Amino acid sequence: MQNSTPRSIQSLMKPKPMKPTVFWRLAEDIPKPLYTTLTVLSIALPLLLWWAVTTFGNIDSKFLPSPAKVLEAFGRLWSTRELLKDTVASLWRVGVGFLFAALLSIPVGILMGSFPSIRALLEPLFGLVRYMPAPAFIPLLILYQGVDEEPKITLIFLGTFFFNSLMVMDTVKFVPKDLIEATYMLGGNRRAALTQVILPHVLPGILDACRINLAAAWQLVIVSELIAATEGLGRRISVAGRFLRTDEIFAGLIVIGVIGLTFDLLCQYLLRVTCKWASQKR
Repeated sequence: MQNSTPRSIQSLMKPKPMKPTVFWRLAEDIPKPLYTTLTVLSIALPLLLWWAVTTFGNIDSKFLPSPAKVLEAFGRLWSTRELLKDTVASLWRVGVGFLFAALLSIPVGILMGSFPSIRALLEPLFGLVRYMPAPAFIPLLILYQGVDEEPKITLIFLGTFFFNSLMVMDTVKFVPKDLIEATYMLGGNRRAALTQVILPHVLPGILDACRINLAAAWQLVIVSELIAATEGLGRRISVAGRFLRTDEIFAGLIVIGVIGLTFDLLCQYLLRVTCKWASQKR
């Protein structure tokens, strides 16, 4: 039986393949000039929109200051060294708190991911504490440790240690068993499997977990400084809010964002340098 459908109709019914475009490449790298252009636009377009709204819109500067006013506030705070002092204080708290959390959570996470017995012992407890909001511990920390630096650093530790441990554990759990079995077949022992197979395999995931949880550390230090601190970026934002100095609030927020982006880029650079095999896969 011959097909009665005209050839012209059949040609229209055939699915047409999508033409590949550079912009919509799936899981492939895009040209570096395009990547640089899109990166610049991601910052330039919001700034341009902000300038246009504050310039041509009828908006009170107390609610939304212009970029020029924020830049003026930044210069004023920097000239008095107040912004520098606050930035150093916040950096020190984040650095100490997150460093302790990373140094303890990475080995704990590796052990939990490698040994089901340790995972069964610790994962329920870690999962329970993980869902407790870290800022809810602030009254207890003030009661136990006072209002100096200790409660702020402890808050950062509590808010990042359990998340980082569980993220590292999940990374270790997905190490292919074939690699571990091959280690035993080649004469390796349990220590060799941990140090020479599991650790190098999960190192990119560990660095990614630390990079993600570092952002949480910054959020926690700002929260702690909003409640009880004499210096810090959170304290600076809190004081500016009391007197409706929105330009100083924006200046503090932008400083926090720039610092966070700088740390994020440094972590990505460290990942490319120390884990070149992982960078080539991406």
